Amino acid sequence: MKNCIGRDLSKIPMPVNFNEPTSILQRMVEDMLYVDMLEKAASCDSSLEELAYLAIYSCSVYGTTAVSARVGKPFNPMLGETYECDRRAECGWRVFMEQVTHHPPMFAMHIEHKDFTMWEEYTVASKFRGKYLVCYPIGNTHIVFHKSGNHYTWNKVVTTIHNIIIGKLWIDQSGDAKITNHTIPGEEANIKFHAYSYFSRERQRRLTGSVTDESGKTHYVLKGHWDEAIRLAKVLDGEEKTATLSEFELAWTNVPPKPGHEAVYGFSEFTSSLNEPEEGVAPTDSRLRPDQRLMEQGNFDEANKFKQKLEEKQRSKRRKREALAAKAAEAAAAGDSEEAAMLEKEATHVPLWFQKEYDPLTNTMMHVYKGGYWEGKVRGDWGAEFPDIF
Repeated sequence: MKNCIGRDLSKIPMPVNFNEPTSILQRMVEDMLYVDMLEKAASCDSSLEELAYLAIYSCSVYGTTAVSARVGKPFNPMLGETYECDRRAECGWRVFMEQVTHHPPMFAMHIEHKDFTMWEEYTVASKFRGKYLVCYPIGNTHIVFHKSGNHYTWNKVVTTIHNIIIGKLWIDQSGDAKITNHTIPGEEANIKFHAYSYFSRERQRRLTGSVTDESGKTHYVLKGHWDEAIRLAKVLDGEEKTATLSEFELAWTNVPPKPGHEAVYGFSEFTSSLNEPEEGVAPTDSRLRPDQRLMEQGNFDEANKFKQKLEEKQRSKRRKREALAAKAAEAAAAGDSEEAAMLEKEATHVPLWFQKEYDPLTNTMMHVYKGGYWEGKVRGDWGAEFPDIF
């Protein structure tokens, strides 16, 4: 552990004993636990009220990290690993995800709902500081509401995991999140997650935020705690600091874990359902990953053996791609552009279901879902050659 200080832990092999039996892909689907906040936003007639409930949703996704028993690290997905979650019958949405790059480890997600379409791409840069681990999310989330047509983007905040070596693990969120309405320029929400302070008299895990229009005038104010509840008030008149507000109304409450959750890694019922075996999924689906399944069954020794085997298999593939890339560079230096292009193509991993595009709203390159997965599942033939990762 001493040798890991200052390093990115995503590049360091870890035994499954540090893990929980879910992949990062499955872990991110937990963001849909409070989809009712998005449905509430979609039903609003005012874009500013819509933005207010979207802001509350963006805070609610951290509620699951507050469970004291939830201290395991999700499995890092293999390159090309996928995960699907179809809850249209019960909840009205379905999600598809793919691990699109390995260094940095990046996933792309696409969500379909009758009220909205949402997509995101994230990677996490992590630094181990001896007593704590800091995780910096890099990427953006997009959502388009079908009724209003409003298109929003926002970012995630920094996660810090304390007491890595000694003591009880606990998680804090800190930093500033900004939600921008790209359809109505100037409308935005700004949320501050207040970092833990030993000297603060305030209740920890506090957040505050506001929703403003194009002139900078505040229309809604929110406050609360990301592990408990968030309240919302409308600004009746005046500026934010001296404004007259409506009464703060309870807008969101975190669902507490049920008794006995400590015995199942601190999972909620929703989380426990995400790794349930399902027929007809792609051969790259996280539920088919053997080391994760063995760990869930309590067979840690076999799980560790499989984890090492899978990771070495992935490293071997990466070495082959690096060797091809080196040959491509040699061919290009020799003036053989055709050979260089062919070798470069073989050396490059291409995601099956997402393609990299320029995103003018965030001025970045982003992997966007290109379609075809769900249609292929219905046919029972995806028309694609899946990578051999498990």
